[in-house]
Amino acid sequence: MKTPEIFDAIRPYEPEELPMVFERLLADQQFRQVIAYLYPGVSIEAVGAKMRQCKTNLDFQKAFCYTFLESLLAKAAKGCDMDTSAIDTTKRYTFVSNHRDIVLDSALLDKLLIDAGFTTTCEIAIGDNLLSLPWVRDLVRVNKAFIVERSLPPRQMLLASQRLAQYMHFAIEEKNENIWIAQREGRAKDSDDRTQPAILKMMAMGGEGKPVERLRQLHIVPLAISYEYDPCDYLKAKELQQRRDATEFHKAPGEDVLSMRTGIMGYKGRIHYHCAPCIDSYLDSIADTPKGELFDKVAAHIDEEIHRNYRLYPCNYIALDVLEGIRAHDDHYTDADKAFFLKYVDGQLAKVELAHPDEDFLWERILTMYANPARNQLALAGKEEGK
Repeated sequence: MKTPEIFDAIRPYEPEELPMVFERLLADQQFRQVIAYLYPGVSIEAVGAKMRQCKTNLDFQKAFCYTFLESLLAKAAKGCDMDTSAIDTTKRYTFVSNHRDIVLDSALLDKLLIDAGFTTTCEIAIGDNLLSLPWVRDLVRVNKAFIVERSLPPRQMLLASQRLAQYMHFAIEEKNENIWIAQREGRAKDSDDRTQPAILKMMAMGGEGKPVERLRQLHIVPLAISYEYDPCDYLKAKELQQRRDATEFHKAPGEDVLSMRTGIMGYKGRIHYHCAPCIDSYLDSIADTPKGELFDKVAAHIDEEIHRNYRLYPCNYIALDVLEGIRAHDDHYTDADKAFFLKYVDGQLAKVELAHPDEDFLWERILTMYANPARNQLALAGKEEGK
């Protein structure tokens, strides 16, 4: 199927474009350095020969991304699984998830979709702020990413949002692809996972009919992503202090690359993905909701599904109890668990590179990152018990 030209600047590469892009990547010195780092002892010629055998984007993902992720998980995780019992693996969905890791949230979803029996992976929404290097832009578009344009004047931003929404509908309805998009722009630095209604408003710019019908056409599945440990927790805490101390704070060049590398290679412990039921039936039940209330209502429903299905680990309960000075949840952890986690936090704090680190603030911020998923799940359980 030929994708309309209006999407050329943002869509993933088409299969017929791959040979030219592969040659461009193989000629790029930075890409060659990355390959040498990822595949020590493997010649660029051997990598190139394997790339040239890939006739589709899915071929490339299976040949390179899947095997890389298997190897990575063996070293940097203690298990990774996904519960798809609430969805039909023969259908296509827009997965809307909480956002922890710049690269792995969507990359691991691709692997897990294959493991679950899906016949394809997903097209990935990625912000253009992460694509300043030409070879990175090429690589992600080979890897089925489509581009979210963010640094535009207001009028151009509106047009870009309309095009993005139209492309998402095209990918689901015509290309028969899955989609992944984060519930908010950027990662939740404090792990308080909340869906931005603006994301849903953008999605409803494509499709046909009323806004609720347009959302239904995307077959949204709330996806809860749970990492036991976040390798970037200390980097997030550092950025939170920098933003607190400098009103005009801007990330230094290379900080996103550092976060990508740390998130990919750092230890994550146990990882769990959980698919909530597709929200199509829920949208049918609120079809008469006024437009002014609709997106807030849908966002709140997605939040509840993510909070409910988040897998909590001992560190989440420990962080909550330590912050609140209580032992209300100590049936979820042992004294050894607590000692291990607090030692882990001290080790992460030691990695923070600031001229004047506010150790109490940084300590509180890291603990809050681990406590908030527990807070949200417990608050939801209390709300549902009170109904």
